[in-house]
Amino acid sequence: MNAGPYRYLISSVFVLGTVALVGVRSASMADESDFFEQKIRPVLVENCYKCHSVESGKSKGGLLLDSRQASLRGGDTGAAVVPGKPSDSLLLAAISHSDPDLEMPPKKEQLPKSVIGDFEKWIRDGAVDPRDESEVGRLSELPPVDIQTGREFWSFQAPVEPSLPSIEDAGWPKRDLDRFVLGALEASHLKPSADANPVVLLRRLYFDLIGLPPSPEQVREFMKSVNAAGFDVALPSVVDELLASPRYGERWARHWMDVARFAESSGQESNLTFPHAWRYRDYAIDAFNADIAFDRFLVEQIAGDLLPADSDSERARLLIATGFLAFGTKGLNEMNPAQFVADLADEQLDTVTRAVLAQSVACARCHDHKFDPFHMQDYYALAGVFRSTETFFGTWIDSENNVGGNLITLPELDGQLIPNPPIPKQKVDEMKAQVVELNAREAEGREAAKRAMASGKANDKILTLTEAIGLLWRRGGLEGALATVDDDGEALPLCMGVMDLEQPVDSPIFSRGEIDKPGEKMARGFPRVIEIAGAEPPPEDGSGRLQLAHWLASAENPLTARVMANRVWRHLIGEGIVRSTDNFGFTGDGPSHPELLDHLALKFVDGDWSVKKLIREIVLSRTYRQSSDWHETAFEKDPDNRLLWRAHKRRMDAEAIRDAMLVASGEIDFSRRAGSLVTELSGQSVSLVGFNKKLPSDLDGMTYRSVYLPVLRDRLPDVLDLFDFAEPGLVTGDRDTTNVPVQALYLLNSDFVQARATALAERVKLASGDRATQIEQAFLLCLGRSPDEREREAVAEFFETATGDDALEAFCQGVLASAEFRNLD
Repeated sequence: MNAGPYRYLISSVFVLGTVALVGVRSASMADESDFFEQKIRPVLVENCYKCHSVESGKSKGGLLLDSRQASLRGGDTGAAVVPGKPSDSLLLAAISHSDPDLEMPPKKEQLPKSVIGDFEKWIRDGAVDPRDESEVGRLSELPPVDIQTGREFWSFQAPVEPSLPSIEDAGWPKRDLDRFVLGALEASHLKPSADANPVVLLRRLYFDLIGLPPSPEQVREFMKSVNAAGFDVALPSVVDELLASPRYGERWARHWMDVARFAESSGQESNLTFPHAWRYRDYAIDAFNADIAFDRFLVEQIAGDLLPADSDSERARLLIATGFLAFGTKGLNEMNPAQFVADLADEQLDTVTRAVLAQSVACARCHDHKFDPFHMQDYYALAGVFRSTETFFGTWIDSENNVGGNLITLPELDGQLIPNPPIPKQKVDEMKAQVVELNAREAEGREAAKRAMASGKANDKILTLTEAIGLLWRRGGLEGALATVDDDGEALPLCMGVMDLEQPVDSPIFSRGEIDKPGEKMARGFPRVIEIAGAEPPPEDGSGRLQLAHWLASAENPLTARVMANRVWRHLIGEGIVRSTDNFGFTGDGPSHPELLDHLALKFVDGDWSVKKLIREIVLSRTYRQSSDWHETAFEKDPDNRLLWRAHKRRMDAEAIRDAMLVASGEIDFSRRAGSLVTELSGQSVSLVGFNKKLPSDLDGMTYRSVYLPVLRDRLPDVLDLFDFAEPGLVTGDRDTTNVPVQALYLLNSDFVQARATALAERVKLASGDRATQIEQAFLLCLGRSPDEREREAVAEFFETATGDDALEAFCQGVLASAEFRNLD
């Protein structure tokens, strides 16, 4: 494009953007405190406090590290921790051994790279540290919460159906939930906002339920229905239509995948691909479209392998469901198998309890939880369940990987997608022979080493270190390839997932979480703070995952239904009744409307745990249909809109922005992408993806919906990375929303956006040769409305000054880049 249209394009982003930009929302302080408690404090206690704490009586170099203030203050050489600036933080330099004069701990090997990475992340994210000056000399801010005190906390008490509150404006509510909202507003002498404009509400509804905009035709049909039958008749019909659409599952499965920390690579230092993770993606989409009861949905993901199945297709579906436990982050460069097992169980335990209960039980790995009613006994009782589970994740040993992982072979089904390629039988036979040869050479080397040690004489059959490593890596690659085919070289249908170990184990309590300091063994069990009558304990001959799943999914569990109801509310209303969606503990936020939360949770259970029914209940409420207009009096009383006196203005998430561009340009492909781009990559190292010239640099060269984009940890497609995609290594119920310059640069310069602008220009040209009609059509396709007089004048001025054939493309890109396009009113 020439310079003229580009100059105008920059201003058009603001001229056409009539919705206020969304401000930055920082991540939950409680979650960051949990990260400190899990990842940072135990390392400081074990490796630093002996020389740098008040309790030890030592402050070498003038440095104390047993309080936040002391760490920021630093010692003789400067600040130990500079929040947000890892490169300026001497503590990170010391543990990284980047400065020989600062190597810490002294006279010891460098701490594991994973630990150094945790410290770098902690500092980069602001070095949140819950310790304060009053803590010096102690290891905790507060005594651990005892079990009985925990049971008295609001979130651990069973929901109780509340009485409907008395209200003055009896004509306003449409559903019972509206009475709770209105009652709180009236108690504060506030009123709800008027209903949103029907077109604005329809756009909101479409994006919330299916993540896509309504077409101009759908807008016209809706307005006809409203005018003919009234709003209360027209709206339910549209809601039911959207909930029945296959696009619904693609939208709402993505919300759950944020919570499930879905990804297609291992993350951490050795970031290797998970080529078969996509099967879980498709499972989740199908589950939401089928409206599988949420309690059953949980059981399938945690223990699908242990459930009965009446057909091979159902068996395959249930095995794929357990991928939920398999695709978490993994320290594949870990040399100690026992440490890997402990860390794997910890990651699974943490994910399950955060996702389902919104509780950080994993914080009790090294010490009794500092804030919540979980003790080390609870942690290790639950850890035993996951230590009794084998995880199939499908990586092979090579130069970046010390840990091999098998895959589960699925039953053979007609029409089943098998994207991994076959291998010619002759090649298979050759590879098997090579493995045999390598095994024999390894055995020969071992025997030679034994003879040499016994005789004290050298032996040229002993493997050198280089030879041994090379043998290991070569065999790993061969075994990895052979695991994807049968004896004849035909590709196998494979999936990630879990199964019970043949012999379950109880975990010892590891002092300070260190695997070389085992204590008494804890019988497998579940957190004691939640008592469920008749709950079945883990059996002697099984892991206990099935019993755990039933315990979690019980209607008597005080947290499960509340947490999910709150997650659904957050996606539809813009903010959770409990703002800390992943933390219902003592350090989380309390509910703004506790009775409303109980009402929704119980309605969710009574409605057979149907997510669709819960969504329908909320979007048909008067609360949902409010306008987002600003009112000074209400703002002064409730600036955060916690009482819901208006609808929250919201910026759309990355996937909705991208999909809306494809819809506007007419290019979107609504078919399901077969497999994943990740399956088609050669090799397993994510670090090499950038060298693959066949791939677009932004990993976004397709027109399928964004849910089918590859999700590689630390290597996301640009649109996801820049527009606040959920961190795929963490349970995320509430994405950050930022407004930063690099987003504008993406909208201005990315190949993807420019290609959509070109296609949109061609689409409106086909509609009409008249410029005014083209402008009208672009507004309708992108914003769902006609331009107003001010906008018509601005666009007319642009076309008067713009030159070249690409003026229409520049205009179209301006509309796609506008604030209104990416915001919901």
